[in-house]
Amino acid sequence: MSAIRLIIGLLLVVSVVVYLVAAYGRAPKRRRFPAWGWGGVVILGAGEVLLFNGSHWVAIYFTPTAWTGYLLLTDAAIFSLRGESRLAGAPREFLKLAFWSVPLWLIFEAYNLRLENWTYVGLPASPLLQAVGYVWSFATIWPAILETADFLVALRPVPERAARPVALGPPGHLSLIMLGLVMVTVPVLAPKSLGQYLFGAVWVGFALLLDPLNHFARQRSLLGDLEAGRRTTFYTLLGSGLVCGILWEFWNYWAAAQWHYVFPILQGWKIFEMPLPGYLGFPAFAVECFVMYEFLGTLRRQLRARSG
Repeated sequence: MSAIRLIIGLLLVVSVVVYLVAAYGRAPKRRRFPAWGWGGVVILGAGEVLLFNGSHWVAIYFTPTAWTGYLLLTDAAIFSLRGESRLAGAPREFLKLAFWSVPLWLIFEAYNLRLENWTYVGLPASPLLQAVGYVWSFATIWPAILETADFLVALRPVPERAARPVALGPPGHLSLIMLGLVMVTVPVLAPKSLGQYLFGAVWVGFALLLDPLNHFARQRSLLGDLEAGRRTTFYTLLGSGLVCGILWEFWNYWAAAQWHYVFPILQGWKIFEMPLPGYLGFPAFAVECFVMYEFLGTLRRQLRARSG
């Protein structure tokens, strides 16, 4: 990567960190910063030091190590702001989120077998050590998105003002479902030479397909928020995706085991390892993470209701 693009990437990272730290410093606190947050600081700091001092194993597992520290730090910051957090209030639910993050991400890995938009290289030859790298990395994805969204909400303690409701009605919901179905199927049905350009449809399609189903089941949904005049969850998910995308690519760039992006669009315009258009996918992916995880909850509740 050219020096100019590296500088641009570093400036983006610094801007994100400065904004989050400054916003946290201004926000009123309800609790003292808890111990697990300092543990996260230690993991992040030690990981960076060991990486640049040539530690082989830290370099290989640097990305999931950094995200583990980030999750502890972010959750602790949320706890200090709100007096509650995912780890403090419901650690079993947090572990479930990390657990389900793996099969949920494997859905996109399955698409990638056909569309070949990225590769993950640099893991050891040992199948066991490879599995550790894959599972640990994948298990941090959904927690990172949702914890960051929680953090962005916690930074603004002012109650949300109701916006103008958006009511699509059943025909609009059905149209979204059908559009989502098209977007998640066409990329794999199209010729491979065309499908490689269509992964963006997958980043959006599952949200369009599943959120109306969550709404129809009277479970938490973005459509329900829009119809009630609420925008906070949607906007904070977009922000979370952007924050996580920049940090993902920053940490991924320095790691020995890393994602390489090979989709055939602007490969000469990379910020870290990600071509510039790829950053547009992160906010959409964050929305999709929320919708897909809520859909899992919808399925579990429906199954419990039928079995009970």
